[in-house]
Amino acid sequence: MFDYLLNDKQKQLRDAARDFVKSIPRKMILDMDADKIQFPKEFLQEAGKRNLMGCRYPEKWGGRGMDWVSTCMVMEEIGVLGYIFACTFGVGAELVCDAIILHGNDSQKEKYVKPLLKGKIFAAECLTEPRGGSDFFGTTTTATDKGDHYLLNGQKRFIVGGDGADYFLVYARTDHKAAPHKGISCFIVDKTRGVKSEYLYGLMGCRGGGAARMVFKDVIVPKENLLGELNQGVKIFNTMMIPERLGTAAMTIGAAMPALDVATGYTTKRKAFGQSVAAFQGVSFQVAEAITLLDAARAMIYTTARAVDEKIDEKRIRRLVSQSKKFVTESCQKAVHNAMQVMGGIGYTNIYPVERIFRDLRLASIWTGTNEIMSMIIANEWYKEYSQNKKAGTIRDMEEDAAEANAKDEKIFE
Repeated sequence: MFDYLLNDKQKQLRDAARDFVKSIPRKMILDMDADKIQFPKEFLQEAGKRNLMGCRYPEKWGGRGMDWVSTCMVMEEIGVLGYIFACTFGVGAELVCDAIILHGNDSQKEKYVKPLLKGKIFAAECLTEPRGGSDFFGTTTTATDKGDHYLLNGQKRFIVGGDGADYFLVYARTDHKAAPHKGISCFIVDKTRGVKSEYLYGLMGCRGGGAARMVFKDVIVPKENLLGELNQGVKIFNTMMIPERLGTAAMTIGAAMPALDVATGYTTKRKAFGQSVAAFQGVSFQVAEAITLLDAARAMIYTTARAVDEKIDEKRIRRLVSQSKKFVTESCQKAVHNAMQVMGGIGYTNIYPVERIFRDLRLASIWTGTNEIMSMIIANEWYKEYSQNKKAGTIRDMEEDAAEANAKDEKIFE
């Protein structure tokens, strides 16, 4: 943690988060990985009691009135317990609640945000469908206007918390004639008649989070549960990409750090050829690379969090958040890879937690938008930014700073 970036109030919150992390019993971690716990309600209930969730929301709705830097710090600390703990912590409090805080009315905030942040109820976000993941606008889930309510039908898959949530944030098509991005709406859907957790996935890692396929069959959704405006779900989706991806990146750092910590301790104790293996450059240089990657990831996360707090240009935030998600998750995966490598065979066993961390973090570059999608966004936004800078003439034309910049017949583009 970059403690010097935090003020006194943020340090107090950090200490509270660390105390909470230390209080979680080892058995809960093991039982979740063994799928003995399907959804960690007790963990979330305790987090709520300690007022750790949704720290950037107004105190009026159960938050602490803090900022994105504080949120990233909390997510990093929670991630130390394990990636799935941060996933379940963040999905309800940092994703679903974020959407309701930004786009909902006071009645919705009172009913759905306040009790969730207190740990009394739980929520899940429903984006991905069986027919596609990254193709959000191709959703086939529908919500039909029936006068005094909407009738919801469709399926969503890979829903973290699907098997434990009391309500769901669901995107559905409400106008079949409109263009895809103009015909989708967002709804708050209570776990009621017609809402079923149909299938629990057997996962490589990140177990115990209740990841399920959700089926919505003729579900009656009251008109007052429409979030935001009709057919304007894209507005909600766009704002949610910040907590989706920035939060994911921040918690990945926390989840990766224990692997490096364990590996560092192991390599200082383990001896070979008469000396500690940490004395060999083949080992210590991999540890050095890992901590460098994690610190670089932190630098990117907290810089981006500051950009979001400062409300800089929306398109630039979109690029920075996408860069953070891609770079941080891949850097953390590499750091954990190094940790396992320097431990040798024992790192591949469950004698140490590194193998679990390795499995868990494989999800990081897949969910909340694959890293390939992040690359598409980064490239798209950067090319537009480059073009705007050129047209504005606000920066030096560096192409001219070459000895033969104006050589005849050399710069041919077609």
